[in-house]
Amino acid sequence: MHHRGVHATARIVATPAGLPVLESAGPLALRRTRATGPYTRVTVVGAMTAPLGGDRLAVEAEVRDGARLTVDAAAATVALPGRDAGHARYDVRLTVGGESELRWLPEQLVSAHGSDLRMRTVVDLAATARLVLREEQILGRHGEEPGTLVTRLTVRRAGRLLLDQELAYGPGAPGGWDGGAVLAGHRAVGQLLVVDPAYDERAAEPRLIGDSAALTPLAGPAVLVTAVAPDALRLRRVLDEARAAL
Repeated sequence: MHHRGVHATARIVATPAGLPVLESAGPLALRRTRATGPYTRVTVVGAMTAPLGGDRLAVEAEVRDGARLTVDAAAATVALPGRDAGHARYDVRLTVGGESELRWLPEQLVSAHGSDLRMRTVVDLAATARLVLREEQILGRHGEEPGTLVTRLTVRRAGRLLLDQELAYGPGAPGGWDGGAVLAGHRAVGQLLVVDPAYDERAAEPRLIGDSAALTPLAGPAVLVTAVAPDALRLRRVLDEARAAL
């Protein structure tokens, strides 16, 4: 069967009263799961073998004023080669309202050999919104070269740009990121972004975390932790340590 590419958008809307919208789509299956504390929690349980070449997948989450939402995942997402030559797209659109909080904590994105994925995450925050966002990329499954992966993260707060960065890896990636040399042999790269109006009162200081992670305050009440590691397990440990410290 020819893989023509799946086009699917899953949607989440959270309010202080619950989840008025929880729409799974295509391989993106969403489940409400048990949460701790004041958060509503949604787990992405599908999309383990997507996106494939030609797929157009999207997740939209809206956290309305006063709501608290955690979104996590049951398993890593593995970008695989499709039967057609086209790249896959995975778009994440997040909107966080006033006095609300989103913890966006997906599992790793694994760029399998031969895959070609463009991932775009766009976040719009109200001035009083709080955000914890984690991204982790694993370049190749065990013992294989990575596919081509281009990820872009754009975050706006109260309509003003807070962060806009693009990372590209794998065959054909610009700037020489087509091998492991740039990462000094590390196969896992990740970042943790924390946006909190409390940083307006006390800005974080830039510092190194261990020997492979850096904490950078942004121009705005936000901190970005960037880390590389030999594998997914150690990457998560570094980012978890950073999150606990923040």
